[in-house]
Amino acid sequence: MLLDRPIHLDDETFSRTIAESDVPVIVDFYADWCGPCKMMAPAVDQLAASYSGKAIVAKLNTDLAPAATRPFNIRGIPTSIVFSGGKEVQRQSGAMPYPMLAALLDRASAAT
Repeated sequence: MLLDRPIHLDDETFSRTIAESDVPVIVDFYADWCGPCKMMAPAVDQLAASYSGKAIVAKLNTDLAPAATRPFNIRGIPTSIVFSGGKEVQRQSGAMPYPMLAALLDRASAAT
């Protein structure tokens, strides 16, 4: 598995990925039709490359993975959630540039 780019999760792989990871996992909850999600995609790609080996950067299409999305009460997309030890530790809604995504991940890593 190449971790220098975002991994795509679905209803089957989401729970296992966040529960079994030894490093923080940041998930970009998005949809293909979402303009702000498309604008944020390059920042998510950059985050995956920059944090390779230190965190897992993942994407979850909310339209294709309703079972994984529902428990997190996603009200707007994009929403980025950082998980550590299988639990949510940070959340931010709205499109963010790379520095804000990195800061969200760094805050979550420092808190655990």
